[in-house]
Amino acid sequence: MLLITAIRSIVRTIAILWTAFEASLQFVLMNLRGGASPTERAEWLHRTCARALRRLSIPVEHSGDIPESGLIVANHLSYLDILALSAIAPFIFIAKKEVRSWPIFGWIAAKAGTLFVDRERRLETGKVNESVSGALRAGLRVVLFAEGTSSDGSGVLPFRPSLFEPALAAGAPITPVFISYEASSGSVANDVCYWGEMKFAPHALKLFSIESVTARIIFGPTLRNLRDRKQAADVTRAEVLRISRPADAKSQDPTSKMGA
Repeated sequence: MLLITAIRSIVRTIAILWTAFEASLQFVLMNLRGGASPTERAEWLHRTCARALRRLSIPVEHSGDIPESGLIVANHLSYLDILALSAIAPFIFIAKKEVRSWPIFGWIAAKAGTLFVDRERRLETGKVNESVSGALRAGLRVVLFAEGTSSDGSGVLPFRPSLFEPALAAGAPITPVFISYEASSGSVANDVCYWGEMKFAPHALKLFSIESVTARIIFGPTLRNLRDRKQAADVTRAEVLRISRPADAKSQDPTSKMGA
């Protein structure tokens, strides 16, 4: 069994390296044709992530309507979140600055036009807000992991309100999204979710050794006419929590019928 998991991990690591090599060649060719627009970069990332997850044998199941534009706000569990969302459709991402230094994933994220932010520097957050506002006004779909960090999936952390401001200023719709994973073995919290002081390379090797991992993504209803960024953060988080609950749990909860 240990030999099988080790071989699986090595084969999938090679597959990811090959996918990154292919993606780099495609990116160079795309730029030689006259440069890549934000839309073309998002589409390049979409194709790359879809190919990568096929080679990793990680299917993505999704439900709900995929928005045509606006701010997409999701809970955050792992570096897999970006691959899973991008495998569905072209998106631009807002990510913490540390992502830029991750092997392979960081390079791809940077070339795809990811907007990196240092949340400890308010001035830098303001600059990112300007970039986000421009992308939203251009009709692009921008993904925000509003918890500000990843978690083990046992709950949804409070949403930070600052990066909701561009969506409100642009009058863009906000779509809540819930991400979860299922694994055939091991612990989703520790072997799929990437959080705390975990190290990237050992975690990725462990993830690649799992026979079957499935990503599940639920798109909630679009939110509009929110008053301010604090309300936007609170309402969006409440919606993410709501759509995260199984349908049978909602039907058994007497409060789920309130306001019907």
